[in-house]
Amino acid sequence: MGIHRALPRRAAAEFVGTASLVTVIVGSGIQAAGLSQDAGVQLLANALASAVGLGLLIVLFGPVSGAHLNPVITLFVWWSERRSGARFTGREVGLYIAAQLAGAGAGGLLAETMFGRTPGVWSTQVRSDGHLLLSETIATAGLVVVVYGLERTGRPQLAPVAVASYIATAIWFTSSGSFANPAATAGRALTDSLTGIAPASLPGFVAAQLLGGLLGAGLATVLYGPPASRAAAELNSPGPSGRTVLGSGSR
Repeated sequence: MGIHRALPRRAAAEFVGTASLVTVIVGSGIQAAGLSQDAGVQLLANALASAVGLGLLIVLFGPVSGAHLNPVITLFVWWSERRSGARFTGREVGLYIAAQLAGAGAGGLLAETMFGRTPGVWSTQVRSDGHLLLSETIATAGLVVVVYGLERTGRPQLAPVAVASYIATAIWFTSSGSFANPAATAGRALTDSLTGIAPASLPGFVAAQLLGGLLGAGLATVLYGPPASRAAAELNSPGPSGRTVLGSGSR
């Protein structure tokens, strides 16, 4: 399950995969808002499209880059491998995260353009309340536990279904809508639509997501024990996103 392909190809997969994820999230939100005035229907449509899209992207890009599509997952992979012989290096981490951020921005702009909207308009949706930040922390922690749990129980092949299912559920049980993905969150600042987030709200959301990643890693270690050498060496293979998933998602 280890990823041995050339780093540029893996970075390209992270760029295209994250761009596709944000395009699905933003585009389905715009479509849902245009077809229905009912907030529940809008959320259901956006959640379904985002989850299905995330699952497909994990299937497609997992064999190439591990389909992290989420800086939190990339950092978690690095943390998990820090004592193993097959380390996920700092260079790889930096390139993965740069590709994810660039892809998220491209995805947000593409979705706006496809729907005939002016690309590059900042979101005006302020999301800074404390309960939203708490929700992001919980949503991201849960995502990390799902990813780690699948690895430690020897079921990484279930990642496409399990991570997508978690993100679809978290969109509904969290007040923040489970962004759970710093890159996707940044990309969503480029759309003033249903799924957008004002630039001023980014620092709080990203900080909550990073905190959630740390809490999730700690909880997963308590539940499943520290990563074994083999598991750590393989964590970057099916490592999903987003979700959130993520981003993700990992959305």
